[in-house]
Amino acid sequence: MIIVKDIHKRYQTDHGPGKWVLQGVSFTIPQKLSVGIVGANGVGKSTLLRIVGGVDQPNKGQVERHCRVSWPMGFGGGLQGSLTGRQNAKFVCRVHGPEQDIPDRLAFIQDFAEIGDAFDEPVKTYSSGMKSRLQFGLSLAFDFDVYISDEVTSAGDASFRAKAAAAFKKLADHAGLIMVSHSDGTLKQFCQAGIWIQNGQAHWFDQIDDALKAYKDSIKK
Repeated sequence: MIIVKDIHKRYQTDHGPGKWVLQGVSFTIPQKLSVGIVGANGVGKSTLLRIVGGVDQPNKGQVERHCRVSWPMGFGGGLQGSLTGRQNAKFVCRVHGPEQDIPDRLAFIQDFAEIGDAFDEPVKTYSSGMKSRLQFGLSLAFDFDVYISDEVTSAGDASFRAKAAAAFKKLADHAGLIMVSHSDGTLKQFCQAGIWIQNGQAHWFDQIDDALKAYKDSIKK
């Protein structure tokens, strides 16, 4: 279970504090429930994912994680640009698992990411898509109770997108998923519930179709 309590978030700008991206956001995600987050560009979907995943902190409020939560797949942060993909992966493996598991995990990550020789090149030379694929493989190499995805299914060619979809289907058997995607079809395929973000507020819907409808209706106004 993940409990989000009264989250407020804004970023510092050259002219002082910026406007509130999230303001008074609260909701609870039950165990093994997959949730899609919808809303216009710039409303704070990725910001919310980063806060839930623990890679960003709110200005006010808190997130209670009563489970193991992945870092956001597709999030380029957390990778050291001067290190190779393999070196980054090895570091993460050492932090999150026993030493004897590292060779198998590295092999899985390399195979899943499908970035070829770039796995042994500095991450700073990667495209955003390559970083997303590496992060996706890193996340799947470990057993989390909830996986977080930020537009991962749009990374790469049709073959990789199909592989990503198959991985998400497999996760649904034993874990929850929190997903941002601009594809209605992707959200309907993998998510049961939905969160619509507008004007810094988060609106919970038990059905993803209802969240998508609310978002689309708001655009028409």
